[in-house]
Formats: sequence, structure tokens, C-alpha cells
Amino acid sequence: QVQLVESGGGLVQAGGSLRLSCVVSRPTLIRTITGWFRQAPGKEREFVGAIRWIDGSSAVAISVKGRFTMSRDSAKNTLYLQMSSLKPEDTAVYTCAAKDDYGGSFSRFQYDYNYWGQGTQVTVSS
Repeated sequence: QVQLVESGGGLVQAGGSLRLSCVVSRPTLIRTITGWFRQAPGKEREFVGAIRWIDGSSAVAISVKGRFTMSRDSAKNTLYLQMSSLKPEDTAVYTCAAKDDYGGSFSRFQYDYNYWGQGTQVTVSS
């Protein structure tokens, strides 16, 4: 079983920054990809970014590229999403997810991810 617990959400003004954390409970994360997704009210869940634990390679969505950065701390089994230059349209519930790593490119499809956290609310005021 894999458990994911997010933290770090909150209210921030436009232009501000937040860092989300996701603690991943799994015996080994070497063959794991973890990702961040977000869902705004009335909208579908969308891919934000993903990271491969074995080498730390990552990818983020075009909509957040240059503003959001993903990283992981293997010693703490923790995934991070550093968000800067936040915009009101970034307001959403952010959820981390995990899947087994079979190699190849990152999946941006939520249905490819088997394990999900509960989510954390990020609200950006204008």
C-alpha cells in the first residue's frame, strides 16, 4: 500500500509563493513516479507535474512552467511543489498521486496513477 499526505496549502496573494509537501509512505520509492494534480471548482482535474524518484527527473505542465518547480527528498520520502508568481487561476485543490515507474515518458493522465492523497487547498487572492 502507498499512502500520501499533503500539507502546505493556504491563502496567498497573487504574486506570492507557497510550497506544498507530500509525504509518501512506501517501502521503497525507487520504482515510483509521483505527481501533482489540481482541480478548480467546476473544472476537471489537471496535471501539474511529476517526478521520477530514481533519478529526480521531472516535468511540469506548460501552464505552470517557469513558476512551479518539483523536487523530492529521498531521505524524507517527501515530494515538494514550489509555487511562485501565483495567480488567481492557480486556485484549486492540489493533490499528490503515485504510480509504479515502468520507464518512458511521464503520464499526464490521472487514471494512470493508482494512489492518491486527500488534497490541500490553495487559494490565490487577487
